[in-house]
Amino acid sequence: MIRFVKHYFEGISDIEIYPMISLLLFFIVFVTMLIYVLRIPKKSIEEISNLPLDEEENINSYE
Repeated sequence: MIRFVKHYFEGISDIEIYPMISLLLFFIVFVTMLIYVLRIPKKSIEEISNLPLDEEENINSYE
């Protein structure tokens, strides 16, 4: 199977740029998300982490 795919892609000119583009795109998204997560205030993280534990507020919101 790999031979078939490799042989098929060898016939396409300038295909070697696509792996570089995908790696660059992955790296940009990863770094962007890392910066975003590191910049979130600690208070927001605590509020979000306690959301599943706030049963009383969840029950009142459905009524």
